[in-house]
Amino acid sequence: MSDLLLAVGRVLRPHGVRGELVLEVLTEFPERLAENETVYLGEAGAPRTLQRVRFSRGRLLVQLEGCLTLEAAEALRGQLVQIRESQAAPLPPGHYYQHQIIGLEAVTDTGEVLGQVTEILETGANDVYVVAGAAGEVLLPALRSVVLQIDLEAHRMLVHLPEGLRPEA
Repeated sequence: MSDLLLAVGRVLRPHGVRGELVLEVLTEFPERLAENETVYLGEAGAPRTLQRVRFSRGRLLVQLEGCLTLEAAEALRGQLVQIRESQAAPLPPGHYYQHQIIGLEAVTDTGEVLGQVTEILETGANDVYVVAGAAGEVLLPALRSVVLQIDLEAHRMLVHLPEGLRPEA
């Protein structure tokens, strides 16, 4: 794994007057945040020691070392809270993080190159991969019948393109 930073939360606001922070959760595994000693804040990824993580009334609250006042907490409002990719929860075989999917080249089972995955839409029923290529944009449902294989080493996704999903040239 790389040293890529993955966003797991965003500071919404201070909680109380002792520097605790309320986070918007951006991960499916918020309980794992407490397993990290260090988190990285903002675009620059400034390292900060994580002192405490707790849940209160459905919200994720964190305390960072050196953030002891309302003013210090307020200064962090809007900052991304990130972890190193190597600290991310391992997924079961056949499951991937979104950052692993974005950028993959989508190729059909007939050898046609559709383009690269540029975005993932979360629809509720299943994710939809937005693939942009020379022939246009294709929306591929993230279903086993459509996405046949993902090869992260080859940076490639093998897909079966159902009728009606072909881009208009």
